[in-house]
Amino acid sequence: MTLSSDGPTTLSPARIRWALLALALGGFGIGCTEFVAMGLLPNIARDLLPVLYATAPEDANAGAGWVISAYALGVVVGAPTIAAAAARWPRKRLLLALLTAFTLGTAASAVLPSFGLVLIARFIAALPHGAYFGIASLVAASLMGPGKRARGVALVLSGLTIANVVGVPAITWLGQMAGWRMAYLAVAAIFALTFVAVAFAVPWQPGDPAATMRRELRAFTRAQVWFALGIGAIGFGGLFAVYSYVAPLATEVTGLPLAAVPLVLIVFGVGMTIGNLAGGRLADWSVRRSMYLFFAVLAAALVLLGFTASSPVGLAVGVFLVGASSAALSPTIQARLMDVAHDSQSIAAALNHSALNIGNSLGALLGGIAIAAGLGYVAPIWIGLVLTIAGSLLAVTSFALDRSRGRRGVVVPYATGAMEVVEL
Repeated sequence: MTLSSDGPTTLSPARIRWALLALALGGFGIGCTEFVAMGLLPNIARDLLPVLYATAPEDANAGAGWVISAYALGVVVGAPTIAAAAARWPRKRLLLALLTAFTLGTAASAVLPSFGLVLIARFIAALPHGAYFGIASLVAASLMGPGKRARGVALVLSGLTIANVVGVPAITWLGQMAGWRMAYLAVAAIFALTFVAVAFAVPWQPGDPAATMRRELRAFTRAQVWFALGIGAIGFGGLFAVYSYVAPLATEVTGLPLAAVPLVLIVFGVGMTIGNLAGGRLADWSVRRSMYLFFAVLAAALVLLGFTASSPVGLAVGVFLVGASSAALSPTIQARLMDVAHDSQSIAAALNHSALNIGNSLGALLGGIAIAAGLGYVAPIWIGLVLTIAGSLLAVTSFALDRSRGRRGVVVPYATGAMEVVEL
């Protein structure tokens, strides 16, 4: 039997597994709503930008990339705002409110008629994204028990990565067959199902009664929090510069038929699923070593993909390694944020997704600019490499500052599992 975080109630292992599965299902829905646009970008461009698509398909695809950027911007805005404002809410109640917003926002994305309105709907649908992952990660870490924080985070994120194996390819196929709007309606149905699952399976947990918006926002006064956000925002741009334009990369550079795009997405998703679980385990061992390792693998994978994307085998190996190494970085960066945010844990758990979606927006934007400039669909890979190197340099600088302070102070542990160096 396992003690729940809300008091003397005990939970059976079966109940814990069902609760974790319900939380991961939310991650599955989020993975679908965030990433399905990548595989349907030409379809969205053809429907919402028909005149431009008829005369300049590359420009239309690049323009449709704003659908991805609008969602990412919504995550950036919503994650810290909701997490800080609602840190005292009971966690289950907050999760259910966020899932309601997901369902309605995604359904609106499917039915609104114009490109501008769809952009607004994607922004609104993204607002709960970071707060959901942040609160769900705290619940999962509590259910998993001491010493398994990063693994709890990885289990919630596993829904997102599994979405890239099963959900995104299947919904991409549905969108190609029945229209991209039907794809988003299917995602809205997943969120509605998750609402039911969380309502029945996740135990009640209180919010943090001592939390205040001022205390949560105090995280932004810490330099290391900004370093961690920069690592995620810039370093993760390497993934999204590639992922945002993987459909035209596969069809225009590798020469695969459009029907093969879901298969490429499956390869990407398998890599992300394996990498996410490996990242969670290794981050519990050493956040610093794990981050160095996965940044190095991501850079190497981007170089490999850049030189071999014209080959189906090269494309498959490259996207697998890019997916695996980048997904492994996600729980690692989240663990780092929770370490350096100290008692601002709710906002720290959510801020990771703000950072990663700044990377999403940045990678999609820069990749679209390169394509619109006539540099071709391989150019975003090299942009991704530059962003990855910049992120890794930020990581080196951040940990070097830790070591410098550590020589002049002592390490004080927090009850949350975070550590602070107090200067002597």
